[in-house]
Amino acid sequence: MIEQLREAVCGLHAELVRYNLVAWTAGNVSGRVPGEDLFVIKPSGVSYDDLTPASMVVCDLEGNVVEGAHAPSSDTAAHAYVYRHMPEVGGVVHTHSTYASAWAARGESIPCVLTAMADEFGGEIPIGPFALIGGDDIGKGIVKVLSGHRSPAVLMQNHGVFTIGASAKAAVKAAVMCEDVARTVHVSRQLGEPLPIKQDDVDRLYDRYQNVYGQRSSR
Repeated sequence: MIEQLREAVCGLHAELVRYNLVAWTAGNVSGRVPGEDLFVIKPSGVSYDDLTPASMVVCDLEGNVVEGAHAPSSDTAAHAYVYRHMPEVGGVVHTHSTYASAWAARGESIPCVLTAMADEFGGEIPIGPFALIGGDDIGKGIVKVLSGHRSPAVLMQNHGVFTIGASAKAAVKAAVMCEDVARTVHVSRQLGEPLPIKQDDVDRLYDRYQNVYGQRSSR
């Protein structure tokens, strides 16, 4: 199971590059090992081109390295805190994607003015507190904001995007969608004031997308 997750997490980092969500070695993906108090995460400061399944690092839920020849991501403590306090989370992603990070730099949540936002996020994409990198303060902010919130994404003030999901792939999807809507809402604001969507309609859109849309057996 760990080897399969190493391959999956390694491959998902290519999606961050594909969708222009990261620059240089910034950003990371992690995935919880099913049935174990372990997760797999990107090594720190290693080029995306050089990532391999073997270079992924296995950590326990305190952020200690269990397997791997590399030092884990500088965001490992944040990921570990999320996994400890949100047992439903199976994947965590961090990016500095341009448009979403611009909202984070302003300390502003992204308002729900698109049906795609209602679908994926169930409302606004919230802003989280400023926190320094390296400890678990970022993780505390993520958990505080996203616990009980529909959104799988939070904009950490002056920093960037953190997303969660039932799997690492779901968390990557949320990161891709977060940047997409952040860009669209930004452009809309250049043209005027975006129109809000009524809460009842947001609720209906969210329920349809989460419970009806797509091929249910494959989600």
